[in-house]
Amino acid sequence: MTVEPAMRRDEAQAAIEVGRRIVDELIAGGIDTIAVGEMGIGNTTAASALVAALTDRPPVEVTGRGTGLDADAVRRKVSVIEAALDRHQPRRDDPIEALAAVGGFEIAALVGAILAGAEARTPVVLDGFITGAAALVAATIAPGLGLRLIASHRSPEPGHAAVLEELGLDPLLDLDLRLGEGTGAALALPVIRSATLLLAGMATFERAGVSGPVAGKP
Repeated sequence: MTVEPAMRRDEAQAAIEVGRRIVDELIAGGIDTIAVGEMGIGNTTAASALVAALTDRPPVEVTGRGTGLDADAVRRKVSVIEAALDRHQPRRDDPIEALAAVGGFEIAALVGAILAGAEARTPVVLDGFITGAAALVAATIAPGLGLRLIASHRSPEPGHAAVLEELGLDPLLDLDLRLGEGTGAALALPVIRSATLLLAGMATFERAGVSGPVAGKP
């Protein structure tokens, strides 16, 4: 991405459609919750570049250690992102072009998956930083989409804090997870299931026959 766009615009759109198609098929098969995750090496660089481009924050504010870089490597990582953004000048008002310039195919597929889930009014559970960056792209394409998203956990990556702020999301868990691969989203599913059962099944005072304060207590 420091030499040429990561992909062509039509390639980015094709990858988005792959994610859409997969989620459409899952929902048609009866799935009522979509949990997204990713596997990759080096994709915190692409995610940080996207977050910087779509939030107008300097790369140094949204770039972290990834899989365990030391301070010198983080500085090189920031310089790579700065060079890519300087070369392509991605704009916040054209998220697909930004995605094509500095994103990755897996991020593009996640964008499509998130869009399809939200459009089908199906809750979408985000994992960590990479899926959060994809959600930011999706929400820039479709404003208001954040209402359909659930942040499973808070990543130590500084860019994830920026994503959560932009999307207006409060994560369910804060476990210092760096694993990715859907780990946080999987851990959050029992919490979401419990909340759903409580909402649907817990008795109200009226249904439980509680008519007023207990004697001697407020």
